[in-house]
Amino acid sequence: MDIATFVGILAGISLIAGAIFQGGSLALFFNLPGLMVVVGGTLAATLFNFPFGDIVTAFKSVLVVFLDKEEKPEDVVKMMIQLAEVCRKKGIMILQDVNTENQVLRKACQMIADGAEKEMIANTLSIEIDSLRARHYIPQEVFRKMGNIAPAFGMLGTLIGLVQMLSNLENPETIGPAMAVALLTTFYGSLLATMFFLPISGKLKARTAREVLLLEIIFEGARSILESNNPLLVYEKLSSFLPPGSRQQVEDELFKRQAPAREAE
Repeated sequence: MDIATFVGILAGISLIAGAIFQGGSLALFFNLPGLMVVVGGTLAATLFNFPFGDIVTAFKSVLVVFLDKEEKPEDVVKMMIQLAEVCRKKGIMILQDVNTENQVLRKACQMIADGAEKEMIANTLSIEIDSLRARHYIPQEVFRKMGNIAPAFGMLGTLIGLVQMLSNLENPETIGPAMAVALLTTFYGSLLATMFFLPISGKLKARTAREVLLLEIIFEGARSILESNNPLLVYEKLSSFLPPGSRQQVEDELFKRQAPAREAE
């Protein structure tokens, strides 16, 4: 579960709701025709821009990104170091029996066990990264487009409200309420874009960058194990992917495991 996402959404909604309650009633900010124009118009325009399957995939990806546990780079580095330790003790063929839910890691282990060339591993990495980016691009683009469309429909709703208001100028008492209703559609469009659609697109983009980093760690680790199954050398290469704070933790765990072996020698 991505705690930052839920904290951000709750904080944003709370601040907006607090500002509304400070100035009046929440009922003043509800207008069904305005919601129909903004929400309905945004969905209609999105359907016009993308195939229905892509939109379904985009909304499914939100659940996956926000609810699934995110792997950390340091955890993947530790995993590759442990594989190097296993290879050093039992040989690389033991990697055929590695049981993991990570399909890319399973593929990397199989390639190591098969004695694949470094160039083949590099080509496989490139294909996996390109495929990942292609799969993730559409959901990002769907929400980015919705973030651009929603304010436009908000302005369109405002123009509709202004036309209706100006057509009824003979009754001055209705001008104020009519203007408020007209401005609500701009509020809806801005709220949806800045609070939901664009942040979701940004979150998906950040998740893609993190997954690409994990792929690079896995395949660089696979190539390192293939060159030398020395866990210390594997760590030295993979530590470049980690921030300084995380490197120390991984290094301490590695040297703690290596200490008994060095003492036995």
